[in-house]
Amino acid sequence: MKKIDAKADEEGGSASELIEAKIQALSDWRGETLARVRALIKQADPDVVEELKWRGVPVWSHAGIICTGETYKNAVKMTFAKGASLEDPSGLFNASLDGNTRRAIDLHEGDRIDEEALKTLIRAAVVLNTST
Repeated sequence: MKKIDAKADEEGGSASELIEAKIQALSDWRGETLARVRALIKQADPDVVEELKWRGVPVWSHAGIICTGETYKNAVKMTFAKGASLEDPSGLFNASLDGNTRRAIDLHEGDRIDEEALKTLIRAAVVLNTST
């Protein structure tokens, strides 16, 4: 399956180009963290589709939303659309734990990302999306 980029938006760039611009515009630890998360998502699922939704929030999809990458003053939040249905043996989920559907990972300045565990979680989300 070939990697597909979301359609060009009103601003004239593809979603991937706009996500790259967003990362560059952040120019601090949040941009670095979002860039690292993005790279790990692409490594875990080479067929991932990048989109921008909800006022410019990066979204990664494969047969449905895998996760979003929101940036806040003190955190980069990865929200998994079906996170409550995913096994998380490494305990990456640390936010939105009470919801019935979503789960999130809040990354703060200086946090170390367990890259293999995150890629495993991404792959599990893809399996869940493609099995339903």
